[in-house]
Amino acid sequence: MPKALVSGTEGYAEIAEASINVYEQVAFSELYKDLQHLFPAPAARILDIGSGTGRDAAALAAMGHYVVAIEPMDCFRRSARKLHPSPSIDWVDDSLPNLVSQRDNENRFDLILLQAVWMHLDERQRENAMPKIAALMRLGGLLILSLRHGPIPQGKRMFNVTAGETIALARKAGLDDILRLENQASALNRSDVTWTRLTFRK
Repeated sequence: MPKALVSGTEGYAEIAEASINVYEQVAFSELYKDLQHLFPAPAARILDIGSGTGRDAAALAAMGHYVVAIEPMDCFRRSARKLHPSPSIDWVDDSLPNLVSQRDNENRFDLILLQAVWMHLDERQRENAMPKIAALMRLGGLLILSLRHGPIPQGKRMFNVTAGETIALARKAGLDDILRLENQASALNRSDVTWTRLTFRK
């Protein structure tokens, strides 16, 4: 029986091979250059939600961290395992807003990453997901989240999400906003797309 399509992954399977090549060309150090000073010291427990090709998980594992990499798309997970084999990465088939696989991991993670993920959730899903994410963070742990601004590609399920809404949801879940970076250029050189990067502490 075919696996049911996970909400938010629409339009990716058809371009998976090309997307993998593009995503892997983006350097982790460049993408997070304004945020790496906030990263915990090794060996931290990190949750990478929507890990895609495993680029970020691999970079973090190479720094000495243990990473749980959540990715609902089989094609991305398979490629990630081949591209970035590491005993420090646990590749998990799961997705927001429920994160069923992590229900026993409350207060476990020093850092949670959501890179290019939040815009795939509708309003109700975002409201349900934020407290679940916050519950997985250790006291003093960080959440780094990116918001996409720009036209929505045909065939993709995306929503324009504001920083204000996201900060309000995070505060309601017990998180403090500590850094807000706006008008960040697209790492894929898309002139009509910018990003906001938000960082929260529990």
